[in-house]
Amino acid sequence: MQYQTIVYEKTDQTAVITLNRPEKLNALSPALLKELHAALSATDKDDSVRVIIITGGDTVFAAGADLEAMAAAGLDVVQVFKARFAPNNPFDYIEQMGKPVIAAIAGYALGGGCELAMCCDFRIAAESAQFGQPEVRVGLIPGAGGTQRLPRLIGMTKAKELIMVGEFIGAKEAEQLGLVNAVVPTEKLLEEAKKLAAKLIQRPPFSLRLAKMVMNMGADRDLHSALALEREAFSMLFATEDQKEGIRAFNEKRKPDFKGK
Repeated sequence: MQYQTIVYEKTDQTAVITLNRPEKLNALSPALLKELHAALSATDKDDSVRVIIITGGDTVFAAGADLEAMAAAGLDVVQVFKARFAPNNPFDYIEQMGKPVIAAIAGYALGGGCELAMCCDFRIAAESAQFGQPEVRVGLIPGAGGTQRLPRLIGMTKAKELIMVGEFIGAKEAEQLGLVNAVVPTEKLLEEAKKLAAKLIQRPPFSLRLAKMVMNMGADRDLHSALALEREAFSMLFATEDQKEGIRAFNEKRKPDFKGK
């Protein structure tokens, strides 16, 4: 598929999706979100891909929604509501898909850009990265999960400050708050994201899929229900070839060769 607003590359079992609207600071237009969802959906079905990296390059991740496009479209309440529940919504899809997704973030990750990063399983930030939910400045609130995911990641107190004041934080503060996994030099951003991807590729895919599912689903359940979900997933893995290979490799003191079966 030919994309207009993203660049798609696949190497070494890793797919790299680069947001590609530099003239608009990678603002999340409807066209970009549609193409991003299409690329994610295709990649999730591609067994040759184990890990996905989403980036905006070494200058900017995404400076939020495309406000100019929103204004030009003259959106009303019904249109906005339908758009947020559209079947090609990449935000929820990233969280629900079975493969690990890494966000490699440089420069602005604001509004929808910050929300897109929060959907990912891992966030590697360049030293230049800035995060924020400034929607309140234009009479809005986050509408792609920011009010829900941000408190879950960094706690309610700081999340309310970021959302209700609308100011930005830098990469180091984001790391201290637990919003990002690591901060790296900008010139090494993609390299470090690929190093993490290489580690994940060595792990059994079905175990990663179930671990992601159980943690995401269990976070909103009471402890008893979440533990029951964990036990079911744990038991399921005993039916996989990778589990048997992992035990054999451990006993034989060698590196396992996981096949995703």
